[in-house]
Amino acid sequence: MPVPRRFDRRPPERDLTRINERIRVPEVRLIGEDGNQVGVVKTDEALDYARQRDLDLVEVAPEARPPVARVLDYSKYKYEQEQKQKAARKHQQQITVREIKFRPKIAQHDYDTKKGHVERFLRHQDKVKVTIMFRGREMAHPERGEMILTRLADELRELAVVEQQPLQDGRNMTMMLAPVKQPAAEAS
Repeated sequence: MPVPRRFDRRPPERDLTRINERIRVPEVRLIGEDGNQVGVVKTDEALDYARQRDLDLVEVAPEARPPVARVLDYSKYKYEQEQKQKAARKHQQQITVREIKFRPKIAQHDYDTKKGHVERFLRHQDKVKVTIMFRGREMAHPERGEMILTRLADELRELAVVEQQPLQDGRNMTMMLAPVKQPAAEAS
């Protein structure tokens, strides 16, 4: 949940794009308002060129030698950049990893209940980390945990693919399940 703005103590993000007088290099590679390259010119001349057209001189590639500066309307440019970022975030898919813990001596009903949870997570396109926790003398029988994990993977074969085979890690044994990729036509 996002922190309300009035309680957010972080300083506001500052725009690091250098425009007009903030460009402090002696010369820039100038791109005109039509997108064509004007050439390498002194920064003062580039500023005059931009002012004659009532536009801003914006440094678009500060790492280049010499830096690339474009003549454009900065507020419009900034708005378009924000729209591109918003569109990129919209098409990004958030993958969450859920964890379900089992014990080696799990009863059938408990197993079925937890298997139902794993199924639900996979249907929501979440990855599932299945952990078997061993205690005391149970550590002497890791094959029991492996049996439970392979049984679970077999029963969920049409919903999940095993991304990471059962792996003993100290007192725990883990296996990672990922949802099966569905064709774009079926996904709704």
